[in-house]
Amino acid sequence: MKSLKLILTNKRYFSIVWVFSSLNIMIGTWVLYIPQVKEKLQLDDAQIGFALFCLALGLLVFIPMVPIIINKIGLGKSTFFGICIFSIVFIGPHIAPSYVLLCVALFIVGVFSGLTDIAMNTVVSEIERKDNVNFMSAAHGFFSLGGAIGAVIGSVLIGVFEVAFYHVLIMTIFVIITNVLLNKQYFKIKEAQQESQEKVKLPIKQLKPLFVLGFLAMVIMGNEGAIEHWSSIYLTEVVHVHSENLAGIGFTLFSIMMTIGRFFGDGISAKIGSVKIVILGCALASIGYLFVLLENLIFSVIGFGIIGLGLSVIIPELLRIAGTTENISASKSISFVSGVGFLGFLLGPIILGYISNGFSLKMSFVFLLCLSSLAVIVSTLKLRK
Repeated sequence: MKSLKLILTNKRYFSIVWVFSSLNIMIGTWVLYIPQVKEKLQLDDAQIGFALFCLALGLLVFIPMVPIIINKIGLGKSTFFGICIFSIVFIGPHIAPSYVLLCVALFIVGVFSGLTDIAMNTVVSEIERKDNVNFMSAAHGFFSLGGAIGAVIGSVLIGVFEVAFYHVLIMTIFVIITNVLLNKQYFKIKEAQQESQEKVKLPIKQLKPLFVLGFLAMVIMGNEGAIEHWSSIYLTEVVHVHSENLAGIGFTLFSIMMTIGRFFGDGISAKIGSVKIVILGCALASIGYLFVLLENLIFSVIGFGIIGLGLSVIIPELLRIAGTTENISASKSISFVSGVGFLGFLLGPIILGYISNGFSLKMSFVFLLCLSSLAVIVSTLKLRK
């Protein structure tokens, strides 16, 4: 809780973690409307999966451009403009009148989600280095808090507005105004100047230590993205919850438990170490999926909460480990792991869509259970080395 106190008592730290919240406020709002979009455009699970793939494709295509943009306009400016434009373009998927335009809109969202994610994580890395503080886990806690804010507000407003556009517009204006008021604290931050040799592409040999971290980040964030995009559909179609207000309860508890876990994560990490916390988190997530698969509303919702608690501290710890990798600057190693992880965040929902369409939605969650179990094995065998 020390890092949380640090953030809440210092505007410099709060300003950047609010970008984390803002990003997930918009994603959390979108999650609530996926069933409506699916019904409005009469899409099956595979088509929804491909549409979400377009979002991942936008990120994948644009990742090589992110360092260039950051170098051109600055790290802080990239973060601020990234979150503002991201919020605006996220209106597109909610109002898309056809499947093709939905895919185009999500591709554009993917472009600016990648820019914002990599830039904001690098800003935290730079501030931690300059101020000799530690709040990466808490920063990701605010990301989860943003998802909870979007889900809770959305669960209320979804019954007020008949058209999604007005709901999303309100959230977009809220995100932009709050970031305009706070951006002065990080707007002029630039990435630390590296030696001229770093302008040359890093050889594969130097990146090798990051591959395991990148794989785990992709798996864990793939789970996060899958829960965000499919939890409400799972409760509707598998658990048979008929109320729109109850459909989002699984994701809401998931986000709340993730937030709590991340606020305590820095203190727990200091006591047991990053490796142990990653292994325990993956194991806890696996247990949570067993509860979800029971197809009972109470057990499934509890399961989503357990998954949220388990996954909560893994990504911040992987980024913390990445930041200590030898022969690579912290900002570059964190950007690599964060970028690969966010790619998983976007690919996870897509893979689930195709599994659901080919087999069943429940089988998609069995697949997530297997991934979490694989993460336990990999982290136990590889991270300890």
